[in-house]
Amino acid sequence: MVRILLVGAPVMILCLVLQATFVSVCLRQYALFRVPPKYKSSPLRNTSLLAVVMLIVTIGSIFQVMIWALLFMALGEFREPEAAMYYSMVNFSTLGYGDIVMSERWRMLGPLEAMNGILMFGVSTAVMTAAVNYVVRQNRLKDAPHGGENPPAV
Repeated sequence: MVRILLVGAPVMILCLVLQATFVSVCLRQYALFRVPPKYKSSPLRNTSLLAVVMLIVTIGSIFQVMIWALLFMALGEFREPEAAMYYSMVNFSTLGYGDIVMSERWRMLGPLEAMNGILMFGVSTAVMTAAVNYVVRQNRLKDAPHGGENPPAV
């Protein structure tokens, strides 16, 4: 198990750094819309914001899957990149088909990748939740009396 951790931990750390980078990009895009609100809320802008955030976190996940697939190929577990990517996606997404298994020597890397994947999807979900909450708040303010501004003092 120590061998698995020594091989898998650097990949997990690399994935964490990559995820943090993609989350930072998402938050930067999100901040362009939010702090301070530079644009009036509209269905097109809301859709654009959510689409950009989803695209960025999806690309980040695909890169992480590729990193794990490269590790599996470097360890000699797969010869074909497609098989390595498939195995990696199944693990990273915690789908777990089990139709392809690695050798006994490295098979514990699969569950380690699944742990990494579920953590990364949790982070991605948090970013998406923040963006969706922003869109909901913007729409609620837009529909509020006084156009979302503070009501006059009584």
